[in-house]
Amino acid sequence: MPRWKHSPVVKGVSVPALPSDPVVVPPQSRPGRNWKDLRARLASAAVLVPVAGLCVWAGGIAYAVLILLAMAGMAQEWGRLFALYPTRWRGVLYLLWPLATGAAALGGHWRGAFAVMAGGFVFGPALWAGQVVIGCAGVSLLWLRNMTVPGAGVVLFVVTCVVVSDSGAYLVGRLLGGPKLAPAISPAKTWSGSIGGLVLAMLAGTAVFALVSSGLPGSRWPDDWWRGMLFGGLTAVAAQIGDLAESALKRARGVKDSGALIPGHGGLLDRFDGLLVAAPVAALLSLGAAGGAAFWYVTPSGLVSALLAIPGGQPGPVATGSRGS
Repeated sequence: MPRWKHSPVVKGVSVPALPSDPVVVPPQSRPGRNWKDLRARLASAAVLVPVAGLCVWAGGIAYAVLILLAMAGMAQEWGRLFALYPTRWRGVLYLLWPLATGAAALGGHWRGAFAVMAGGFVFGPALWAGQVVIGCAGVSLLWLRNMTVPGAGVVLFVVTCVVVSDSGAYLVGRLLGGPKLAPAISPAKTWSGSIGGLVLAMLAGTAVFALVSSGLPGSRWPDDWWRGMLFGGLTAVAAQIGDLAESALKRARGVKDSGALIPGHGGLLDRFDGLLVAAPVAALLSLGAAGGAAFWYVTPSGLVSALLAIPGGQPGPVATGSRGS
């Protein structure tokens, strides 16, 4: 119904005024609206979650193939953002580069993996940045699975917190709406969604921490319950930074999605942008956990010692990948 302005009175006769212009509320700011991609998101999750979960649990070749394929797929999307396609030899080489990075890591040559990343500068600064970002995330996920205890549980923790943060932000933001988080970068993101995703990730981190840690020798669960909440929140913050960074990249390149591989999400970069930051953060923290323990057991002194030892020291806190089962 149109809203009428106050009717003027002319010689005792009330004359209806013209209707005022309707107030149009952008769809993105209407709480409870814009659910058109929810069904596609749920369908994608129904496929991705079981496949990824089985690969993480199985480890070995299945997990390695999963990570390598994801790295190559994200490299293809990053190259596409800068008009580099696999139809040319340079584009094919760009896809093979992260595979070489992952292969070095799988062979236990962790420094070699970073050397391969460094060599990616031959593609130019913008494309090299993609090799570094994607390479660090892939190597970190391999490290967390194969070189920390319990490897599958640690990866499960990181992935769960990232997914819950992303999904929670999506749901809470559309239910509550409110002020925009970063309108110049991603107009659909709200402060309510960001906070909601953070809180839900903290709860999810506590639950996964309890599931993973309760069966470990020497575990002090439930006294250490706060570790799950603290590092679940830290993982969520890292994931949201990755999400915003990828949104800024897409806006700078003038595209809505990095690809169209995953219905409801876009491309692999769109779906796993949070992991691009969260996984390296978790792997870095794990360096400061004694004996290759999970990253949530990091200590400040342990992390400082590990970082100081990197230039000429040991390959890591665990000598083989057998600790990751």
